[in-house]
This record gives sequence, structure tokens and C-alpha cells, in this order.
Amino acid sequence: MNSQTPETKDPKPSDSYVQSFARGLEVIRSFSATTPQQTLSEVAAQTGLTRAGARRILLTLQTLGYVETDGKLFRLSPRILDLGFAYLSSLPIWNLAEPVMEDLVEAVRESSSAAVLDGLDIVYVLRVPTHKIMRTNLGVGSRLPACWTSMGRMLLAGLPDAELGARLQAHSMERFTEHTTTDVAALLDRIREARDQGWCLVNQELEEGLISIAAPLTNRAGQTVAALNISGQANRTSAAVMQETLLPALLRAARTISRMMGAPRV
Repeated sequence: MNSQTPETKDPKPSDSYVQSFARGLEVIRSFSATTPQQTLSEVAAQTGLTRAGARRILLTLQTLGYVETDGKLFRLSPRILDLGFAYLSSLPIWNLAEPVMEDLVEAVRESSSAAVLDGLDIVYVLRVPTHKIMRTNLGVGSRLPACWTSMGRMLLAGLPDAELGARLQAHSMERFTEHTTTDVAALLDRIREARDQGWCLVNQELEEGLISIAAPLTNRAGQTVAALNISGQANRTSAAVMQETLLPALLRAARTISRMMGAPRV
């Protein structure tokens, strides 16, 4: 970890950088599924802020209604969802895409999601689950590492080679399962394969038993701006079955949504 904390490190070399705002965002991001409630000391430790700095930000967020506290533990309030919904509501395409995804889920009997790329992660912007129970608890706003998800590889495939290589070099090669690809050259090959074939299948690389297949969502200029997937359990839907029977429906749904974004018919 960098010995310079956000309290002491040099500010960004720009008059337009508001350090206090950046610290506030760090405090918000310190809350997660694994740390839904935190003490003041825990927030300070997570963010690298002093206790006094963390306290000022938490009390500001509490005044604005984004944080709640029982006097000891702090937690995000439901109002924090306004920030994410502001993004989603600015992209009405997802309102149009949801019925297409609902039809897809009804046809294939597996869950479907849409995600965008954010740095080295994918962020879920829409999810239509089945009623089948899966261990993975995902919803809008969930983040997963791009390299070991089908949507992530599909989104990375849309990047220029130079940028793709730079992102992979910066990615921590963590092994999640015995199937996880941790060799950068092998990852590049799989991402380029996804680019060439126009879809990507990832089999149990992020979680044992979890398998998914993804297709790109493109805009008027032909750029990949999001990805659509079908996910399921490997003991119920094998990679071969997913490719042979589910992929055609996925590609049709992806083309339909892409046309909504102005992509030409192919």
C-alpha cells in the first residue's frame, strides 16, 4: 500500500481537482457487500483518511441523507441509490432493452445481464434473473473483474490492442478457481478470439460451477458500448449446450438491443 494516504499525498496537478469531493467518494466506496456497516475507525482505515477527516465526511453524508448511523455503526441509506439511478435514467436504452432481456430469459430459462466496462471491472446496469437459485448474488451496480467474466472479455475485445495490452498488464492476475486463466498472453488470445467470433464463453473461471456466454452491444458507430450475457450453472447447462442452444438466442437479443442504439442491421 502506498505510504502516502489521501490526507497527505500531493493533490492532483490540476486546479479542477476537488480533493474533498474525491475523499467523499472514497468513503462511499468503502461500503460494500462485505462491509455494509462500519465504525468510524473502520471507515478511516479503509480510506486512508484520519478519523477526523472521515468523521467530517460521514456527518456531511448523514446530513444529506446518504448515510445512516445508530451512533456507532455507519451504513449507506437507500437514498444512495439516487446516484446510480441518475446514471441509468440518463440512458433510456436500458428501459427499452429490459423487455428484450425478459423475452430472452423466458426463452432460455437462464439469467441474463447487461454490463459496461469501468477500468478493470464490469459494472452491471441491468439484470433479469430466473427463479433458480445461484450462489452468485448480483444486481445493478455489482462489479466483477473484467478478465474472468464473459461480458468483461467481450468488452475488453472492443478496445484497441494497445489499450487492451496496457489494461491487462495493470490487472492483478488472481486465481479464483482451478480454471482461472492467469497468463497474460493466454488472456489476450481468448479476448482476441472473442473479438473475432463476436461472442465469448467463460467456464468456471471466476466461480466454481458458474458458466456464462456474452455478446457485444454496439452503437451507431459500431463501437462496443456494453455486453449482454446468459449465465447458468455448469452442472445444469454445459459449455457445449450453452454454445449450441443458447448462443443463437443471445445473439438475436444482442442485435435487437444494438439496433435500438442505432447499430445498422447485419
